[in-house]
Amino acid sequence: MIGIFGGTFDPIHIGHLRLATEVAEALGLDRVRLVPAAIPPHRGEPLLDAGTRLDLAAESIADDPRLVLDEREHRRAGPSYTSDTLAEFAAEFPDEPLVLMMGMDAFNGLPDWHEVDRILELAHVAVATRPGSRAQGAARQWLEERCATAAELPGAEPGRIVPVEITRLDISATSLRALVEQGRSLRYLVPEPVVRHFIRG
Repeated sequence: MIGIFGGTFDPIHIGHLRLATEVAEALGLDRVRLVPAAIPPHRGEPLLDAGTRLDLAAESIADDPRLVLDEREHRRAGPSYTSDTLAEFAAEFPDEPLVLMMGMDAFNGLPDWHEVDRILELAHVAVATRPGSRAQGAARQWLEERCATAAELPGAEPGRIVPVEITRLDISATSLRALVEQGRSLRYLVPEPVVRHFIRG
């Protein structure tokens, strides 16, 4: 199976990296493709430009053999739609099940994503859960109907959803951007390359 973890990473932080690591461990994945969005379609203009976000992600995972940077959304023109990215992975790895990783907030918004039916036709979804986080609305119904265990994913048709409980880390890119605006330190919340970037800036 191929783990895929996309996002704006504005900036990349410890919560992102722990999610990718802990979900990979739970599913027995040797590699996770980290896919920074060049033009995120579901939010406003990022604080950091696309090249900077890509560089900081690369520097932040440079010494972790499990996490592999994937630049495809920066090579592709137009909005960085997950459905297009998964279609490319499926064409490259036709015999490998794909597992799209995300947190609960993203999962609750998944029903509104571009071509969500296509997403569920191409990949399983691993949802990182924490104490107190709950699926809501259509996402909750999907979880009830499509829930699977990690052991069931390799032989299942795409579209199964597996919840994975991970360490609770209350870190968000939104709160980090607020700290930057206030001139406060990001140390111990983000990888060291991100700390150095904002010190230089």
